Amino acid sequence: MKYAIVERRDDISRNTAEKFHRIARDLGLIHDQQTPDVVVSIGGDGTMLHAFHSYLEQLDHVAFIGVHTGHLGFFADWKPGEVEILARLMAASGPHDPLRIVRYPIAEIRIETDSGTTTQLALNEFTVKGDSGMLVAQLNINDEPFEMFRGDGICISSPCGSTAYNKSLGGAIIHPSLETIQIAEIASINNRVYRTLGSSLLLPKHHHCDIYPKEGQKLLLNADHLTLPAAGVRSIRCMVSEKKISFARLRSFPFWTRVKDAFIDL
Repeated sequence: MKYAIVERRDDISRNTAEKFHRIARDLGLIHDQQTPDVVVSIGGDGTMLHAFHSYLEQLDHVAFIGVHTGHLGFFADWKPGEVEILARLMAASGPHDPLRIVRYPIAEIRIETDSGTTTQLALNEFTVKGDSGMLVAQLNINDEPFEMFRGDGICISSPCGSTAYNKSLGGAIIHPSLETIQIAEIASINNRVYRTLGSSLLLPKHHHCDIYPKEGQKLLLNADHLTLPAAGVRSIRCMVSEKKISFARLRSFPFWTRVKDAFIDL
């Protein structure tokens, strides 16, 4: 098995990565940063986002594993003191005992600008905001007018991202096995003159939402931790991607246990 490591570069993450390399070498695992079978993310959820975007072109045949070296993250199953167990389980896998893989949906964003169309994938969320003022944008769902939005912005999240920025906006927590995207408003204006839905909504696979910003306004576009070019945006189409992210699950760590550990247990 070939593996790559993406680490946060703080002392504990660096030391954990070096320890994993030593153990993996003794077990016969092959270090290959270019074409791995498994990407081991050592750090926090932000490190996993970085790993995801580093291997976007290989999503069809690479799986991710998270080792958290800070607070418990939603993408991490392992602690630094458990990397020997992790490496041994990876080394023990093979044709007769393959890795257990779970595949989760991600968001796809198509941005049409004056110079053409680009496609961006997001593991957690995509946001569109006004750069120096309120965002004014028409929202269509499945090519039908839905609402005229006025406010700070709009957040489009995947189920994996439902526990991130989306949750702070009052959005629902969605199990990551569900193929959907969630649209949440960021400080929308609602009064006797301007009205929006005022709550988040879910779109299933094969549905799409189109955002048409008011002509000439300056925008801020972000996909996960990345800032995207935002000049001359005509429309933004949001949908569930045909691609998915794969996680190698080498032990049970139920999603609702993660939610409870992160938000309820002290």
